[in-house]
Amino acid sequence: MSVRMRHTSGHTRNRRSHHALSGGILGKCDNCGEVRPRHSVCLTCGKYRGRVVVDVVAKKAKKELKKKEATKAAK
Repeated sequence: MSVRMRHTSGHTRNRRSHHALSGGILGKCDNCGEVRPRHSVCLTCGKYRGRVVVDVVAKKAKKELKKKEATKAAK
């Protein structure tokens, strides 16, 4: 078998210049106007395509309750 031909580091880097990842595409929420990733639920209002998917108020209340319990347990 023949010896494998080598490529210079410049040649390798030029080839890899096309491997970069592009940033995600952002869109505006139709309900609140907040910037969010496309095809995902808005984190501010919890809606996706006009429907409520996540109850943001309940989620926030649950998070605060959990935080209070953690501080109470730490004392």
